[in-house]
Amino acid sequence: MDTADQSLRIDLTTDELREVTAYAVACAGPALTIFENAYPDDPRPRTAIDTARSFAEGGVRTKAIRDGAWAAQRAFQQARDAGDSAAGEAARAAVAAAGAAFLHPLAKATQVWHILGSAAHTAYACELDVPDDEGIGPASLVSARTLAGPTVVDVLRRYPCAPGGRGRAGELLRSLDAELRGSAIEG
Repeated sequence: MDTADQSLRIDLTTDELREVTAYAVACAGPALTIFENAYPDDPRPRTAIDTARSFAEGGVRTKAIRDGAWAAQRAFQQARDAGDSAAGEAARAAVAAAGAAFLHPLAKATQVWHILGSAAHTAYACELDVPDDEGIGPASLVSARTLAGPTVVDVLRRYPCAPGGRGRAGELLRSLDAELRGSAIEG
């Protein structure tokens, strides 16, 4: 790898990946409830979260995590196609939790989705699940901010700010990204 390519790389330890994954798993928990209330016999999002949790707790990062993420992605697609947006976003939170285990050490803004995606999709799932409560999405972000320990914030700050786009989930992601980066500066 040449010097130019090395400047795009971010140093990440396995312990840091475990911390980021544990954070993503914790953020996805409330979304799992939304999904399972709608689809109690569909284990795919729970499996994705459980395999990610296993890695976060010291297990090996295996293909089972990726397989769980792909299965949860199919659960998202089925819920979306059935018109169940809240359950769909909840499944996407599980996809993102599993994806956190595969945060790439590349200085690209899109990698912020691996860190904060489960929190953003959970907040959006909550908004869709209880549309009359305008404060539920922001409250979910407050919870996600509280869950973010110093390691998660430190890793986040190594990456460029969250990218634009991706609708409401993207708005929520960028809001959380800005808050966490601000909290790191404020101390």
